[in-house]
Formats: sequence, C-alpha cells, structure tokens
Amino acid sequence: MLNAIVIVGAGQAGFQTVASLRQDGFAGSIMLVGDEPGMPYQRPPLSKAYLLGKIDAPGLFFRPEKFFADHRIDLVNSAAVALDRTNRRVSLADGSALAYDHLVLATGAHNRSLPVPGAALDGVFGLKNLGDADALAARLVDVENVVVVGAGFIGLEFAAVARASGKTVHVVELADRPMARAVSKETAAFFADAHRAWGVMLDFGQGLSRIDGERGRVVAVELTNGRRLPADLVVFGIGVLPNAQLASEAGLDIENGIRVDSYLLTSDPAISAIGDCAMFPSQHAGGSIRLESVQNAADQGRAVAARLVGKGAPYAAVPWFWTDQGDLKLQMVGLSAGHDATVRLGDPATRSFSILLFRRGRLIAVESVNRPGDFMAARKILASRATPRWEEAAAEGFELRAWEAANR
Repeated sequence: MLNAIVIVGAGQAGFQTVASLRQDGFAGSIMLVGDEPGMPYQRPPLSKAYLLGKIDAPGLFFRPEKFFADHRIDLVNSAAVALDRTNRRVSLADGSALAYDHLVLATGAHNRSLPVPGAALDGVFGLKNLGDADALAARLVDVENVVVVGAGFIGLEFAAVARASGKTVHVVELADRPMARAVSKETAAFFADAHRAWGVMLDFGQGLSRIDGERGRVVAVELTNGRRLPADLVVFGIGVLPNAQLASEAGLDIENGIRVDSYLLTSDPAISAIGDCAMFPSQHAGGSIRLESVQNAADQGRAVAARLVGKGAPYAAVPWFWTDQGDLKLQMVGLSAGHDATVRLGDPATRSFSILLFRRGRLIAVESVNRPGDFMAARKILASRATPRWEEAAAEGFELRAWEAANR
C-alpha cells in the first residue's frame, strides 16, 4: 500500500500528477518538490501573453495557494540533489530528505546553451522560467535591435512579441525554414511569410559565429556567413535537453531522457518518469520518443496518478501541440515525421486553413491555422482506428469535421 508519494518537478507534469492523485481518491501523503521559489506555474504563456502584459504572475499559477492546502499537498521549494533507491529517500539541496513509497520524476528539460564566444554577455537570454521572462520583459522596454537565434516555437513567439512592441527583429535559423522539425513545408512557408509581413527579418541557413560586446554588454552578432547584425538583445531558443542527471546518478536507465515503459515506469518499479524528461514507447511514433508539450506532460501525469490508485493502463494519448504567433494560432495533432503526401483544406489567404499529412495513404497528423474545428475533429479521428485515406481527403468538397461526424 502506498502511503507517501513524492513528485520531483513542479511544472505541468508534476502539478497534474498531484491534482489527479487527489481527484482519483489517493488519501496518503503527497509532496511536490520544485526548485523555484513561489507557487507552481504555467510556462507556455511566458513567451507570449506574459511578455505582452496580458497576464500577471499570479495569472500563471496552476492554482492558488489555498488549493494545495485544501488538498493536503505539501509544496517543497528546494532542489532534489540525490536519490537513495535502496531506502527510498530523496535528498534536497537544503539538507533535508523526503521518504517515499513511490517517486515520480517530472524534472523537465533545460535550454541548450549557445556554443559561441560572447554567449555570457549581458543582454543574451534564454527563456525557460519566470525569472527569465521577468528579466527579458524589463530589458525589452529599452532596446531597439533584437536578434532571435532559432526559429522554433519559442523563438518565433518571442519574435512576434518583440515586433509588436516596435522593435527591429532579426531571426537567425540554421534550417532552411521556420519550425522545420515540427511542421510541414506548407505551414512553415505560410508562417515565414506572416513574420515577414509583420516586419520580422528572417535569415535561414545561418548560425552564429560570435556575439560581440562592449563594456560587458551585447552590441552585435556575427553570422556564419560573416554578416554582422546590430543587437541590443539576443534571445536564443535552440532546443532543450532532458533533466536526467538525478536519474542517471541513481542508476536508472537513460536514453535521450529517462527511459520508461508503456506504464511510464522506470527501470526501478518504485519510480515513474513523465513529461519532457521521459523517453517512452509511442504507438503514434512507431517507437520510443520524448515529447516536449503541455498535453503530453498533463496526460502522463493523469496516467501515472491513475496507475498509482489501481486504475493503470498503457499510455496511448494522441500527441498535440500549439503555438500563438501574432494573430495566428497553429494547432497540431499527431506526429508528422515521415509524411509523404499532404492535402490542404481552406485558403491560406484567409488566414484560416488546415494541412492534412499522410504516410502511405493514411492520415498521421493535422496542422490547423485559426481553424479550431478541424483541430478538434483531428484529435478525435487520430484517437480512433478509422482515418480518412488520402484519396478521400483530396476529393473536392472534403471536410474533416463532416468526415469525423459521419464515421464516429
């Protein structure tokens, strides 16, 4: 019988686990360990609504402090530094230790660092936590020239915010298009055009060779082609790495993160791992994968909580993602890697369309821009066994929502 559950990591995955444990009737002790001060909070708005001043810090909180007190969830603001698997104890940076019957590692991921000279200059920022966002918001007010390194979700979200704030914005990306690892060429081209229309300058196929400074502050960057760009502020988003050191030092199996089985259990049956740090088997990927998304973190938290109260099942949730850039909301469902054909629904000129992605004639993913009905239909379709074939979708008059309704 489980009496004490410790969750290390107070992000989306960790919070969802503790909330679902209580919702599912777990009556024992719950301890949520986070290495940041204050209340657990949402991270996706940091690069969008929070920087724009549309929500304040309390608006980021998953729940107010009263929720944790009412549900007897102990918040522990300290970093976990070591695991004693034999005695089932977690050692913390403040010198204390927590005993557990089951441990959930929801340790997340950290930003890849910029591997160029000058990366430590004042004015060079990553964006991962509330402290980063606060420092960035304060600096953004007084700068003119912004260079964004990386045209992934975070980089483009920040670029749109900076441009809307009247800044000169230049995005530098090694790939040949934006969001290259995440979306189709059609969707990437649309977003590149949208950013250019907003006044963002895009440089693809380029990286940084160095960052130049004066009196300790950034003043310019030099690209790999030798071009020099003025920069009062450099923001980078070039991917993340899983926080797996704690698990690795404890002897757990590691493979691009903490390796887990279909029930999200590590190589130690008393320890689960979920969210951005976990490498798990996925029927949608056709193998093991590590996903960095709110949906995956939350759904895995729910799955682990259900298992810990005796209602476990293999994790099989359909992955989905989203990004807000300017007036555009891109919602994606499924995994598009390996697609060999596409069908477009709607007209990009109206700023509302969907791209259906197929592999060997079978629908595997959908990308929807300002078209939430298609996104919701796609989530239902990809969660079922019945999906439209390419030939059906390519026929004149095909509508995804109508197909889903007719094939429930």
